[in-house]
Amino acid sequence: MVRHGQSAWNLENRFTGWVDVDLTEQGIEEARRGARDLEAEGIRFDVAFTSVLKRAIRTLWLTLEELDQMWLPVHRSWRLNERFYGGLTGLDKAETAAKHGDEQVHIWRRSYDVPPPPLDRGDSQHPIHDARYQGLDPRLLPDTESLALTLDRVLPYWHDAIAPALLDGRNVLVAAHGNSLRALLKYLEGVPEDEITGINIPTGIPRLYDLEDDLTVRSARYLGDPDAAAKAAKAVADQAKTK
Repeated sequence: MVRHGQSAWNLENRFTGWVDVDLTEQGIEEARRGARDLEAEGIRFDVAFTSVLKRAIRTLWLTLEELDQMWLPVHRSWRLNERFYGGLTGLDKAETAAKHGDEQVHIWRRSYDVPPPPLDRGDSQHPIHDARYQGLDPRLLPDTESLALTLDRVLPYWHDAIAPALLDGRNVLVAAHGNSLRALLKYLEGVPEDEITGINIPTGIPRLYDLEDDLTVRSARYLGDPDAAAKAAKAVADQAKTK
């Protein structure tokens, strides 16, 4: 699985959530570098899954282009979207921390089951106004999400789409977002609720899972330089600190 490369709002340090921002030039290079790490491992894929947000889709495109596997079947689902940040959507993370305090923003960003304030359904940024979700029951669309709620919507897609591909013996690539992937990581690796809050997924660095026949994890690791992965994860953790 790979988290999308740096996005425009990552660069601006804003809560992005379901807002459909694109990759920066750095994000494009991160995606290509991650693909080169996959190629160096000799990994080939049979099927790919991603969200309906362009930063993840473009990361997948760039990865498949580098691997010369652009023909690969690709499945997109809103269930792999980033966590929906509710009323925090679009706000500067550091400025929000200065206003509400580092501790409160840390709770909103990293607690397992405490969601941010909800976004009013009349707000233009609410997903009920986005054409890509018009075919869904509006009751499925969140007003805000914690990581626990994100996991609740990701897991059905894991069980219904991703896991069957793996059980069929196929190598799977999932290109998604920090929190949808953090939710999957928690599930796959059995990370306790009080520990998942301290785990940050770096942008553009693939995490390779080797699974048993029953899909329990045999091993998991980031590709490339371990120090670079640790540094990138720390940069994610530092985003919401006050300026």
